[in-house]
Amino acid sequence: MPFDAMNRRGLVLLGCGKMGQALLDGWLAGGLAPAAVSVLDPAPSERLQELAAQGLRLNGDLPAAPAACLLAVKPQQMADALPRVAQLAGGDTVFVSIAAGTTLAALEAGLGAPAPIIRAMPNTPAAIGRGITALVGNARADGAALALAETLMAAVGQTVRLDGEAQMDAVTALSGSGPGYVFQMIEALAEAGAAEGLPPDLAMRLAIATVAGAGALAEASDATPAALREAVTSPGGTTQAGLAVLRETGGLPDLMRRAVAAAAGRSRELRGDA
Repeated sequence: MPFDAMNRRGLVLLGCGKMGQALLDGWLAGGLAPAAVSVLDPAPSERLQELAAQGLRLNGDLPAAPAACLLAVKPQQMADALPRVAQLAGGDTVFVSIAAGTTLAALEAGLGAPAPIIRAMPNTPAAIGRGITALVGNARADGAALALAETLMAAVGQTVRLDGEAQMDAVTALSGSGPGYVFQMIEALAEAGAAEGLPPDLAMRLAIATVAGAGALAEASDATPAALREAVTSPGGTTQAGLAVLRETGGLPDLMRRAVAAAAGRSRELRGDA
């Protein structure tokens, strides 16, 4: 069972907003017992109240040495929230933070004691179990700690490990902000379809299904996206005509490079590195 250690020693969840709740539901569905979970949240939802009736520990005393403590508060709340779990640092409890922009150094300073700490960057498709999370740990986070973090984050989708924390800004710009770019593309596709005479609701349905289906095909296929694109592009056909426009004056590839670069730059600015 992937949650054996946490069922024995306990798991602490600091903050339970949308992402925290998605993770909690995934853990419970994967075999984590409600009684093994301790949640600290100032405004518990109805769902948390229901789980408390099933044994989940809500805003009470924490286990002495839980297997993991997941930090799911907003970045601006982290400094005030960390003292509530600092008592768990100094041992072998693994801390996993999903707070965007909060560095490993800041987390280490906030806990005030040595601890294995892992930064995790999930994205919004995690809400339906289709996210992808990038992970990177501090010097005390060994392979076992990273594997535990992967178990936690796999409840809402795929996981990948980074070579270093310096890659986190690029991850934030690509997979973290990427859903926003895709939603914008869906809007633009639907508007273009409506401009060609389709009813707006039909154009939107076609756009959403097309983007979702193409993404699922790219994920399931052994072929590269380039090969899949070539397979749907007949010489002199309609797709080729459309792609020619997307490549004009740099086109979509240049636009995406600039969009990701702008998001990565803003990530550094928000952290104070720019």
